[in-house]
This record gives sequence, structure tokens and C-alpha cells, in this order.
Amino acid sequence: MRKFETPYMADWFAISLRWIMLVGLIVSLGLGQKLSIAISWPLGLLIVWNLVMTALASLNVRMSQHRRISILFDLGLSGIFFWIQGGLHGPAFWAGLLPILTSSIYFELSGAVIAAFLFSLLVIYTGLQVDGNLSIAATVAITLVALGFIFGFLGKRMIIRIRQNRSTFLDSEEKSRAIQTERMRAIYELTSAISSTLNYKRVLESALDMSATALNPNPERLTSDPLVSMVMLFNGGKLHVGSARRLTSADMRVTFDAAEGVLKKALDEGEPVILKDVGYDPELGRVIALRTCTSGYCFPLRSGFNVYGVLLFAHPNPDYFNSERCNLLDIIGRQSVIAIQNARLYQDLVEEKERMVEVHEEARKKLARDLHDGPTQSVAAIAMRLNITRRMMTKDIKLAGEELTKLEELAHRTTKEIRHMLFTLRPLILESQGLTAAVQAMADKMKETYNQKMVVSIEERVTIQLEMGKQGVIFYIIEEAVNNARKHAVAESIAVGLRQMEAGIALLEIFDNGVGFDIKAMSQTYDKRANSSLGMVNLRERAELVNGLFQIDSIPGQGTKVRVYIPLTEEAADRLHHPRGK
Repeated sequence: MRKFETPYMADWFAISLRWIMLVGLIVSLGLGQKLSIAISWPLGLLIVWNLVMTALASLNVRMSQHRRISILFDLGLSGIFFWIQGGLHGPAFWAGLLPILTSSIYFELSGAVIAAFLFSLLVIYTGLQVDGNLSIAATVAITLVALGFIFGFLGKRMIIRIRQNRSTFLDSEEKSRAIQTERMRAIYELTSAISSTLNYKRVLESALDMSATALNPNPERLTSDPLVSMVMLFNGGKLHVGSARRLTSADMRVTFDAAEGVLKKALDEGEPVILKDVGYDPELGRVIALRTCTSGYCFPLRSGFNVYGVLLFAHPNPDYFNSERCNLLDIIGRQSVIAIQNARLYQDLVEEKERMVEVHEEARKKLARDLHDGPTQSVAAIAMRLNITRRMMTKDIKLAGEELTKLEELAHRTTKEIRHMLFTLRPLILESQGLTAAVQAMADKMKETYNQKMVVSIEERVTIQLEMGKQGVIFYIIEEAVNNARKHAVAESIAVGLRQMEAGIALLEIFDNGVGFDIKAMSQTYDKRANSSLGMVNLRERAELVNGLFQIDSIPGQGTKVRVYIPLTEEAADRLHHPRGK
């Protein structure tokens, strides 16, 4: 026994003819009033045999020498039935047609003629032994042989047609399998291509090329297929064409607001949209290449709250985007979203790295400025006054002693400044005791070193939700804001507060009652100011490091208020940066 993937049509034809012949033979016996077990038992065996053949055919199973065994059973049982039902004088004398018909199916002309010849020998033998009339037997035998030639010829033509249909079917299956393989290969290549690059342009180009290949895997028709495709990405609140196929140069410069039509629907619902009459869309109708297209498919490129743009395909054929093609585009669209997201994340990491380098560079410059303006000047003053004191000791010991006392005070003050700078560079207390203790220590050192009053109010329920990295960034935000207030605001008091404003969001506030300033006027000339005026830039960049929002309010004569809204969870970050209704 052997199982095959596809059924043999010849088996089913033989089974069908056998059933027809069996019905005819049973009817003949019934009309001749000879329908008895003694005569019809060979037909019962033929029925059982045909049931077995039907079961094997339905399972696509064939025996070894399947055709020969079938013919031998048909020939043997038909011959036995022909003999016991009365030979040429019986009601079913034409039983010899059964093996002839099945032989014409399995062995075509040669098989039908051989089966007819063998059954003819039985007919002649029966005529000689039973009837004694050779002429009738010979006539029937010749008729059977003639029918063998006729049915054999017809069987050959039929088998040729069956083989042609089977070949066509297999070719179609092979072609369909090849198309599916090509599409899967295109999707695999797309996945590999967009996974191997973090460049936006390459991602977009790969998405469009592989989409065209997957939709039309026939390379001969690929170049002539009038498929229009484009990737549109948001930039400055508008959709811009990032990459496209079959668009004119004018079309490449068109921008879209995505405020109406299919673009708005796809982005609002977050689901792909199949559209008709693309050229009549209120926004897409401005694209010249789309005016000849009657069907389109728009896939939104979005992940969660992040919306990157849309992937658009259009074709002149109104039925082009069937379910199979749409499923392929869905796969490609999802892969493109992942690739674009990875490219964005990589770009953000690169920008973050560059920003961190700038922040560190600015920190080094700030340290150099602070050293130059503070301890360096103090040490230079100490050296100069020591020289003066040395000269005074030969003239006036009392004045020299007073000067030494002043020098001692200056040295102590310089030491405090250096320690304060070292504290702000690496506050070990922040790592060991946390943010609250570190900010309080900062307040104590501000009072001790600069006689600057600083009031601290930090809620512990907020600090326990902050990992150590975020606590460090918040510490430096406070340090930057407090130093700016001390140096430029001439403030009597500086207040620092950290509290939970709402679920998942903390608010950092630094207030001073100093001279204040005009934010608008300062912002207009900010890039022309000296390096010492980069405090607001540092504050904004450090706020971005904790994914926070930075705000500053100041009025001349009324002090300055710095606020930083800090998300404590990912959900709160989405809510903070993507408020509902905006």
C-alpha cells in the first residue's frame, strides 16, 4: 500500500463505471426474474470489491499492481457471473462490458482489446459447451472485440484529457506554491533588510521594494505593474512623502494635514483602510499619480501613542487589494513599524549620547569657570597678600598679624568653596542616604559657604519611587537652579520642594525671591550671551533626562519659579507628554 498526496482520477472513473454496470446487471436479473443468491452472489462480491476500491480511492491509497489486480477481479467475477446466469441465453449476457470498460480506463486501447478477447474466448467456450450454437457465440465475441476497440479508443482519449487536466492542475499548484514561496522570501528579505539597518531611508526603500515584490512575485510583470506606493511620515505636524514609487517630482513635495479623508480615518482608528476612488479623496486627490487609481490600501504606522505616518498603496484595478494581498501588506506594515521604531530609538540614543557629551562638556566648562571665579581668585589673592604680609613684618608686626588673621579667614572660605564644589561634583551622601539627605546637606553647605538661606521640603513617598539614576539627575537640577539663583537673583531665600502632584507624576519646584528677569527678552538674545548664561539650557536638558517637562516663570522684581514635572511610571510619561484632547 502506498499513500499519495493527490487522488487518481482514473480510479474514480473506474469505480463510477463499475457502479453503473452493477446497477444495470442487477436490473437485468430483476427483469429476467432470476435475482437470486445462487446466481447473483458474484455481483455481491463485485459490490464489496467496489466498496473497497472506493475506500482506498478516498484515502488516496493504492495497492501494489493496483490496476492489474482491479482488472483481474473484474474479469474473473464477471466471467463467473456470465457463466452461472445462463451464458448467452441469460438476462445479463452483456456482463463482459464491465472488464472491458475498466480495462479501457486503466490500460486504454490495449487493455480494452485484451479484456474483450479474453471474455470472447469465454463466450465461444460457453456457446460450444452449453448452447451448441457457434455462430451466435462468434457474433457476440466479435461484437465484444469491436466494443473493446471502441471503448479502448474512447478510454485513451479520456485518459489523455485526464492527464492534461492533472498536469494543468499540478502546474497551477506548483505555480501557486512558487508564488507563495516568492512572497515568503520577499517578506523574509524585508525583515532581514530592515533588521540589518537603522537608517530611515533604507528602511523606507526596503519596505516599498519588498511590498511590490510580495504583491506581484512574477518578475516579468513587476516592472509593468502600475502599482503606486508611498511612505508618508510626520514632520512638524504634517505628513511628508519620505519614499515613493511612481510618483512625480511634484507629488514628492506635497504635504498632508491628515485632517480629513482616508488619512484621518486610518490614523484615528489605528486600523488599515481599503478605499475606492482614491483620486476623489479630499487630500490624496492632490497627488497626480493617484488620479488614475480606483482602489487603495492605507496602513497606519503607529505603535501605542507613537504615530509615525502611513503606508499607502494604490492601483488602477478596483479588485486589486483582495484579502490575500491585504494580509501581506499587514505583515509588511507591522514589520515596517518595528523597523521605524527601532530607527527612531537608535536616533534618539545617538542624540542622547551627543547631548550627554555636551552636558558633560558643559559641566567641565562650568567647573573651570567656578574654579576660576572662586578658589583660583582666592588662592591668587592669598599669594598676593602673603607677599604684602612678608614685607609688613619688617615694618609693622601688629599690622602684619592683622593681615595674617584675614588671610586665615580667606583660606578657610576658599577651603569651604572647594569642599562645596567637590560635594556638588560627587555627593557621596546621595548614594548612601538618598536625595533628601543630599539636598539638605547642600542647603547646609550653602549656608556655611555663602551664607545663603535655603529651605528644603521633600516628600519621602516620592523619593522611594525614584531609582538612584533619576535621584542623581534631580539633585543636579536643584544644584543648577540654586546656584543660578545665588549668583544672579540676589535672593534672600531659596525654597526647594518635591511633592507628588497626582498619581504617577511628581513636581519639583525651586522658588527664589530675587530680582527676577524678563524671560522673553532674555530668550531673544540667549545665543549671544556669555557661557555663564547657559543655566536654563542645562536645566531643560537635565529635565529631559528624566523624561520630564520643564517650566520657568519669572517677573522682574518678583523672583523666579522653576518647575519640573517628573513622571514616575511609563503610563504617567505617556499621559504627561500626550494629554488627552490635544
